[in-house]
Amino acid sequence: MPIADVKRTAEAKMDQSIAAFQHNLTKIRTGRVNPAILDTVHVDYYGAMVPISQVANVSLLDSRTLSVQPWEKGLGAKIEKAIRDSDLGLNPSSMGDLIRVPMPAMSEERRKELTKVVRGEGETAKIAVRNLRRDANEAVKKLVKDKLASEDEQKRCEADIQKVTDKHIVVIDQLVASKEQDIMAV
Repeated sequence: MPIADVKRTAEAKMDQSIAAFQHNLTKIRTGRVNPAILDTVHVDYYGAMVPISQVANVSLLDSRTLSVQPWEKGLGAKIEKAIRDSDLGLNPSSMGDLIRVPMPAMSEERRKELTKVVRGEGETAKIAVRNLRRDANEAVKKLVKDKLASEDEQKRCEADIQKVTDKHIVVIDQLVASKEQDIMAV
């Protein structure tokens, strides 16, 4: 694998790490209601545990309330129980076929907890990016050892990989700061 491929692969994997980090951030609750908050809740559907989004429509009723519309009549009670039993602290209520999930207002203590969670997720993403940098540098060192690249090319490549790493770390820091602002906003 030539040096250019090592750099390209490292950057692509770092982009994937940021995409995964962004996906994880959508699951962390902010002041606004987001239907993705229920993505982690699974319901028993004929013996298999599946995400709610695969057995019901999840949408916004208003700025503080989610609606869950099961696709089958008998699932309402199971979905309601799954939401109640999740660690999200939600208390759904049934209105016929529709399940309303009001979001409680967040306390200052809960906001501080969530900012810690966001920072932890950010640090995990940074560690993943740094591990990818290490792997790329090791691949380049192996190319030099196998006499497929020169030491000058190694130094240039390591500098390029460091620049890409720094760029991705800055993006992660920006995402963390943005999410913290969303959490602290009323």
